[in-house]
Amino acid sequence: MRKIVALFLIISFLNSCGGGDSSFESETGNTAPTAPSLVTPANNTLCINNAVSLEWNPATDAENNPITYQIQIATDNQFSQIVKTAEGTASYQSFTLNKGTAYYWRVKAIDSKNASSTYSNTFSFYTEGEAVANHAPFLPQLVQPEINSLISATSVTLKWLASDVDASDVLTYDVYCGTTANPTTKVGTNLTVTSLQINDLQLVTNYYWKVVVKDNKGGETIGQIWNFKTN
Repeated sequence: MRKIVALFLIISFLNSCGGGDSSFESETGNTAPTAPSLVTPANNTLCINNAVSLEWNPATDAENNPITYQIQIATDNQFSQIVKTAEGTASYQSFTLNKGTAYYWRVKAIDSKNASSTYSNTFSFYTEGEAVANHAPFLPQLVQPEINSLISATSVTLKWLASDVDASDVLTYDVYCGTTANPTTKVGTNLTVTSLQINDLQLVTNYYWKVVVKDNKGGETIGQIWNFKTN
């Protein structure tokens, strides 16, 4: 009998608290918007003037929250030298930049609840200078090994990508690698491929490397310094 009374009291309490309905609506978490995809200027484009309009495909948000876009423009493809930033709700933005300069840009989406997407892919473009006959290559892009990678071997294959706004230019590469933060030992000269295997690495050592990209018209671009470690 006591068990029946106790059960009746519990049911009465639940009904009084829940209004006679035991169902409930759980709060759903907010998801970040999708990453925007860049449209124009197309990657590796030569812009005929320094007034440039950047456009991208809009991001989408699962909860239909309002979206703001954050744009970054830099003179290096790791965005350590950012020269322009902007925010806005439109999927385009115009900028006036220096002439005769290589630029790199990317965009990310942020919703009204402050959830942000990853950045888009990075696109590069060149602003035309005065009477420029040849443009230096763009900065090389790192493929492998990733920065601060730990290499469990005494050899490693270095890989990178490179491009030039002058489509007819032929690119070659000098590679420097060493244990100092600004490597001066040239381990590859006038390479025509974008990879190089380095052997006889020391164990438990930090290595630094960079690629110098050269075109066949005298243009030259010194890449950023990358690093990896051996264990």
